[in-house]
Amino acid sequence: NAKKSLFDHLSADAFALVNADDKNGKVMLQNTLARRKTFALNRMADYKARIVENTFEGLLLDLEDKEVWFRLIGSFNASNLLAAYGVAMEMGLDEEGVLLELSNIEGVSGRFETVRSPGLQMTAIVDYAHTPDALKNVLQTIQDIRSGGGKVITVIGCGGNRDKKKRPIMAEIATRLSDQVVLTSDNPRNEEPAEILRDMMTGVPISGKKKVMTIENRKEAIGVACRLASENDIILVAGKGHENYQEIKGVRHPFDDRVILIETFKTLEN
Repeated sequence: NAKKSLFDHLSADAFALVNADDKNGKVMLQNTLARRKTFALNRMADYKARIVENTFEGLLLDLEDKEVWFRLIGSFNASNLLAAYGVAMEMGLDEEGVLLELSNIEGVSGRFETVRSPGLQMTAIVDYAHTPDALKNVLQTIQDIRSGGGKVITVIGCGGNRDKKKRPIMAEIATRLSDQVVLTSDNPRNEEPAEILRDMMTGVPISGKKKVMTIENRKEAIGVACRLASENDIILVAGKGHENYQEIKGVRHPFDDRVILIETFKTLEN
């Protein structure tokens, strides 16, 4: 309702641009006086794009009959880029200049950030996904992009002193969309990590228990995931993203998933 009210209060000389692929898109336009515009990847819309290539290097989009390469990754970013393009066009900006700027945008730190080991031919992805929807989206994106038959190995935890109801849901999603799962600590804060892991394990179906392990120590969990991986496998380390600390009993200890991955890859390469 809060988002819809933004559209409801637009004046007649404004424009309202919504995602036609989203079931709530048209709802946002119901009571607006603004000029109504849509964008979409999969439906008819005022601004259309088609994903030609979707890789860990970037996206090739057919956008309004022009093929453009973008540095951002994943179908969710294709929608974001199309939205930005639509806004710019409605504002009357120069199309060529807009596409040039959009094509040079780099990903945000800790959001689907890749860490590669050329020697081991492995790719790790660090992502801030700490909600069920975010975890599902990032794992689905990996499934869409991956090639060569490699496994997906997910390292995931849940924060302490936060919503306990999501813990089993996060574990279920990770189990369903991964080949192997390592449940571990996130920021346990003032809770015991073992209790958080027990809550998570209640969401793992009996059929999936063989591919799930629990390791309290996050550094150790990342190391185990890397050692489980083989050539062309993808390791997802989710939940902390850009954070450079781990909060335990009120103390923030230095910790960065990306640094741990780089160090582990170097050790394995040697």
